[in-house]
Amino acid sequence: MLAEAPVPLLLTREQPAFIRRWGTTDLLHRIRAGVYAPAAEWRALTPWDRYLARVRAVERTSTDPVFCLESAAALRRLPVFGEPRDIHLLDPDGRSWRDGDVVVHGSRDAKRIERVDGARATSLDDTVLDLCRVLPPAFALAVADVGARGDGSHAALDLSALGRAQENRRGLRQLDWVQSRRSADAESVGESVSRAVIEWLGYEDPELQVEFAFEGMVDRVDFFWRRSGTIGESDGYGKYDADDVAATKAHFVREKIREDRVRRQAGGFARWDWADVMRWRQLDAKLRNAGLAPVRARQAGLLATLATNPRSGR
Repeated sequence: MLAEAPVPLLLTREQPAFIRRWGTTDLLHRIRAGVYAPAAEWRALTPWDRYLARVRAVERTSTDPVFCLESAAALRRLPVFGEPRDIHLLDPDGRSWRDGDVVVHGSRDAKRIERVDGARATSLDDTVLDLCRVLPPAFALAVADVGARGDGSHAALDLSALGRAQENRRGLRQLDWVQSRRSADAESVGESVSRAVIEWLGYEDPELQVEFAFEGMVDRVDFFWRRSGTIGESDGYGKYDADDVAATKAHFVREKIREDRVRRQAGGFARWDWADVMRWRQLDAKLRNAGLAPVRARQAGLLATLATNPRSGR
């Protein structure tokens, strides 16, 4: 899925009288010099959609920029964590500089540039590789898993080999770690990050997307520890329209019936959400309460990387 701006972008050069009249009121939000958005719509955006709007604002006020890193990821609807601090552009001539929140990256490695819904951005392979070098490792794994679910050459991408074929030597150990764990079976960002945290807590690696046939239904669960018969579910509520009360109620009723059915087949059952994963002690407690026990030492250093994303500061 490609991404347009999530809110209307109002440009001073296109509507000067309107901006002069309303730009200093609480009706408009200034995204950057010369670009505004309706304030109420801006306040309703998620952090990652605010970031996408900022990316599109740079596109509208620059001369055919080339986006990379999180900015290319936002355009491609790859995972973006929080609201990244900077807008990232690529300079194929190798020059690097900063202008406010816009960072221009020089690169000595050739990168494929593609049109993404009108904007220029690094290719999917290059975007995934670049992010997997610099993101906190659990987030890097989530990006790589999305790539593994793709088609054709990208699904078979070898991050380790591609990284070593470039002059940029940054993050090679992390590329190796991600490459050895990336999986097309993880179906959401929450599942991908959970996989990393489960490993760092010292638990046995679970099987992913295991199906159970019971009571005339087939249920697929996110995580399954076969030896103990323990089932784990991450972010189980999915997406629903919070403004549609009837649809929301029906969703939770269906989910409760499904969970009761799954629990009847489990030796133990744990459900967790994003907050539990990021505050890993909560996930640890839920796994223990479900009957699991660590089988190897906890990796405190890697768990500490969950505390903050240095690339998100807004």
